[in-house]
Amino acid sequence: MTLRADQLLHENAALVALLDTIDRKRDSWTSIANAVERNGSAIAVFNHEIDPINNRIYDDEDPADYENSEPTLFDDEQIPASPQRKATLEKALADAQRQVESWQGQGMDFISVLDERYPNRLRQVVDMPPFLFADGMLVQDDMGVSVVGSREATPDSVAFAQETASMLVGHDLTVIAGLAAGIDAAAHRRALDEGGRTVAFIGTGITRQYPVQNRMLQREISERGLVLSQFWPDQGPTRYTFPMRNASMSGYGLATVVVQAGEHSGTRIQARQAQQHGRPVILRDTVAQGTQWGRKLVGKPGVYVASSVLEVQQILQDILHMPDVIEDAMSQLIDMTLVR
Repeated sequence: MTLRADQLLHENAALVALLDTIDRKRDSWTSIANAVERNGSAIAVFNHEIDPINNRIYDDEDPADYENSEPTLFDDEQIPASPQRKATLEKALADAQRQVESWQGQGMDFISVLDERYPNRLRQVVDMPPFLFADGMLVQDDMGVSVVGSREATPDSVAFAQETASMLVGHDLTVIAGLAAGIDAAAHRRALDEGGRTVAFIGTGITRQYPVQNRMLQREISERGLVLSQFWPDQGPTRYTFPMRNASMSGYGLATVVVQAGEHSGTRIQARQAQQHGRPVILRDTVAQGTQWGRKLVGKPGVYVASSVLEVQQILQDILHMPDVIEDAMSQLIDMTLVR
């Protein structure tokens, strides 16, 4: 169901209020995102938090299927919120309403899981972020591949990333990366230079630029491609935000190419997450052979090894000729995760 602009604004305010007042002993941003998306309403989930008995929600694909539904969110406490908690929630909702209107007035594009513009492929993964801030041109069902790797990249790896980006652009595929120094920046830059589309998932808020040397690159991507952030606008860089953005990059794209990574590189998080999402992972042979985590991934379903950009291209051609197989495998993985 498509919401009117005023309806969506109120729903977004309820979502922001829930995220601002989350009880982390019971829930997470991910659990709230899934509950809101499945029930089709943040207001319904918000009202449930205040009075769960009279405002029931169902954590199931079919909210009307009461008999077979999963337990409700916040099921461990089926009692109305305390007066203090209720007052906190109501104040948070009023504050969130003003905040969402302020973002709108500043020209910030806030896209919640209730917005029809929210990326469909990202919506399919269980750890989807509850919202995104977008700066640039959104493309639904964006046909993109992540090109990721180390910040301290070797010249050989930079060249591999650039050639991979050129190959993707040549096949009308979007180059996705995390706007980090090194491999990410090289892939973004080459895509832009060759007139291709590139999408940057950043590990900060949409108003921030990190690293500083990529400030102009971020602006250019926003003008000619798309910059996405899953954090509050002024969020600075932390050791938690970058792994979260890596997981979202995995969910957004069709596949991930890991060009260079160390034993403790954050890139390994995206490789593992992509494998869990049912997204193909292509490891450069130096990563597959040179890291313990890479060696562990080799041989697992959906994990490929390439020693050249030509091999990356051949693997992607094989993968992209089987979209139904990819989507079926992804759906099965999501269903298995939900059952657990």
